Amino acid sequence: MDQDAMANPAKTASPEVVEAAGQELNNALVLSPGVTLTLGPESLLIPGRPALLMKLLGTWELSKADTGADQLVTKPNRSCLPSLGTPSSIPYYNILWAETSEDRSWLVVDYAHEDSPHHLMVRNLKFAVPAQTAEQTDDYMIKWVESLLKRAYGTAVRRKRAWVLVNPHAGPGGADKIWDKEVKPIFEAARIPMTIVRTTYSGEAVDLAQVLDIDNYDIAIPCSGDGLPHEVFNGLAKRPDARRALSKIAVCHIPCGSGNAMSCNLYGTHRPTLAALAIIKGIPTPLDLVSITQGEERFVSFLSQALGVIADLDLGTEHLRWMGAARFTVGFLMLVLQKKTYPCDIAVKVEIEHKESVKRHYRERVMLGSTDVEASNGSGQSRACDGTDADGCPTTSSSPSLSAAVDDGGPGLPPLKYGTVMDKLPEGWELVPYEKLGSFYCGNMAYMAPDANFFSAALANDGLMDLIITQGDVSPLKSVGLQMAVDTGEFFDSPLVTYRKISAYRLIPRNAGKGGYLSIDGEARPFEPFQAEIHQGLGLTLSKNGCFEAPGPLNWDKVSTSERLLA
Repeated sequence: MDQDAMANPAKTASPEVVEAAGQELNNALVLSPGVTLTLGPESLLIPGRPALLMKLLGTWELSKADTGADQLVTKPNRSCLPSLGTPSSIPYYNILWAETSEDRSWLVVDYAHEDSPHHLMVRNLKFAVPAQTAEQTDDYMIKWVESLLKRAYGTAVRRKRAWVLVNPHAGPGGADKIWDKEVKPIFEAARIPMTIVRTTYSGEAVDLAQVLDIDNYDIAIPCSGDGLPHEVFNGLAKRPDARRALSKIAVCHIPCGSGNAMSCNLYGTHRPTLAALAIIKGIPTPLDLVSITQGEERFVSFLSQALGVIADLDLGTEHLRWMGAARFTVGFLMLVLQKKTYPCDIAVKVEIEHKESVKRHYRERVMLGSTDVEASNGSGQSRACDGTDADGCPTTSSSPSLSAAVDDGGPGLPPLKYGTVMDKLPEGWELVPYEKLGSFYCGNMAYMAPDANFFSAALANDGLMDLIITQGDVSPLKSVGLQMAVDTGEFFDSPLVTYRKISAYRLIPRNAGKGGYLSIDGEARPFEPFQAEIHQGLGLTLSKNGCFEAPGPLNWDKVSTSERLLA
């Protein structure tokens, strides 16, 4: 599922001609005879020169000696690895920053280099600027650098102020090392201002997000599995100004855990360095959030809710964690052989019933570009993301939607349209008994793991949850085939799968209180009745392209026979 960091870049600005110091900016910057940097259509073009070599882990510094010869200066390097040649071009998507020194004698370009498959590291080019050029075309160079940065960032905000949370105990461990050695240097090269916090106990991020000064930050970056983003969303949701906080702070994700679904959906990867670059170049994207009520408690879910086989696999195999990913295979085979079922009663507010209608909805939303930067927030008001100032830094002015949200019932979480699980069943709802339920799986994102696109029709902010229900009394062979269908993309169309778009539901386990697994965003919750309803665009995140990276249901872009006949 990983996508190459060089591919599918963020939207870039179209080439421009700028007046600078009486000259037209013609996309070329002449630094010395034979050294000209050019702003190409998709990348920064660099002249290939045999004299320009770079030691691995070193820095290119092209200087002009008194003799007129080009020289390369590198940092001390004891590596016995071979030297690398100067790249002939750098994709704009991979350029992190460019600037001149205070005395205008050096031009530095920092970029993310793919040093191995699915991994990036920071490199930089440092060019000497001849004194004559610095004196005569100083304004031209400033405008050229700005034009390069515009192409590198497109519509993305530069230098987003980040609140970073590192969970040292995430997944198989090593989150500290991943952050310090691999990810942090990329953010530093992009000149991202950061406040870094290392969490020490479960739930700490909830407490910290509740008291966070949201005017000091633009993005929150949990470095963990999916548990820490869940905590951040819920900490923001518990604030008195919940709606403003959730629309102000874009919650992102550096994948460092055993479950990295959020990163897979937003950035198309579960690799930490590729996710870091996607965040730096990320586009603000409103995100649907789900209110969950259980007992007297209300909290939010951003990813999924599961009861049945999926929840048992997620939470019931913790004792097999030493097996790594193989624990899910072993657990699945055990459950299949048992033909285990999970009797319960479910009431659902269905919005789109049939699979063809779900595909049509998905197609219409994608074709219309409905998951753009501007969308509805939890109060149903239009919301646009904050912009940037002249230096490309994010502004902190409130959008019109914030005051609208306050006028519409106060600044806290939106009121519940269908009440809580403790209330009488909403009018028009009907509890349907499921005697032999296999899995109840409700998703707000598509990928639940790097290669598990369960909710292929999920959209970031269509105001709908995707609900999957399967029966537990199918043969072991069919159960195995159904699991394999997730890998092939045929799961959605399987006749064994009921797939609907819904806005709310209530689930009542028959054996509530007697032991069982209920998973919400991958976290264990009491095995008791609960109710859920969705809030369109209540949250905010950054995505690579303004939408989820999942490919969608098979043939979603094909027009059905019935649609063709009715056209």
